[in-house]
Amino acid sequence: MRSAVLGLQELFSLANMVAEQEDIPQRFSVDIISMDDIKQGTMAVDSLKVMILPPSLGGGYYLEPEQELLDWILKHHAKGSTLCSACAGAFIIAASGLSEGRRCTTHWDLSHEFEERYPNVPLDSNKILINDGDLITAGGLMSWVDLGLELVAQLTSPILMRKLGKLMVVDTGPREQRYYNSLSPRLDHGDEDILKIQHYMQANFHHALTVKALAERAHLGERTFLRRFLKATGHRPSEYLQRLRIRKACELIESTNTSIDNIAYQVGYEDSSAFRKTFIKIIGLTPRDFKKRFCA
Repeated sequence: MRSAVLGLQELFSLANMVAEQEDIPQRFSVDIISMDDIKQGTMAVDSLKVMILPPSLGGGYYLEPEQELLDWILKHHAKGSTLCSACAGAFIIAASGLSEGRRCTTHWDLSHEFEERYPNVPLDSNKILINDGDLITAGGLMSWVDLGLELVAQLTSPILMRKLGKLMVVDTGPREQRYYNSLSPRLDHGDEDILKIQHYMQANFHHALTVKALAERAHLGERTFLRRFLKATGHRPSEYLQRLRIRKACELIESTNTSIDNIAYQVGYEDSSAFRKTFIKIIGLTPRDFKKRFCA
């Protein structure tokens, strides 16, 4: 994603400008390093304070990174470099083995694939950014902005970072990826019985759906149904239903002027207080704050 690579370079240039104005001695020097540079050993520098793996707009390179890149990452990390990623770059860090047992994040829409490939890496795709010292991961495609600001704060000062944010007209307050998250149901898992139930839940989420009734519809015992549903979707039926309802609620909040209480009823909640608690749990904002943030 060239906009991320060049955007980070310009962000650090602006940080240098602010640092000079504020008489802060630290300066950033940026090198854009290609795989050809790594393979041919033509890097301009041998010691890196920070390595950043940018987001990917397409293709599957992040799923099968070249061994030369992984070896290069490990070598510089062993020398003391901080390793950072945005979006799918977290897959490359995981492939290197460095994030084993370490908290990280990636784009919410890649979370299922990440968890399947790297079950020993604790993933929190609700977070836009997780700073774990020598490993810093950021979530969405545009999370490189959050990552760049975090590095400016860490390597210079939070005050300089906030001044840079004002110059860039960027919100430097904490955000969470779950504000933008929507349920992307896994439908390619191969369990036809569970897939039929997912389709049924999609069409009937506003009704009361019990595990017993869903299991009977799938012609399965409750224990078998629960086990297969969790394996296929990554969620328990009750959690899956909540996420379906909250996704629809978000759509209604963004696209209509219907009251929050009315929306709660439309998506299956008779108790608006229960709806509000579930909304906060999944989205991280109250329904009214969500409306203020995204529907101003």
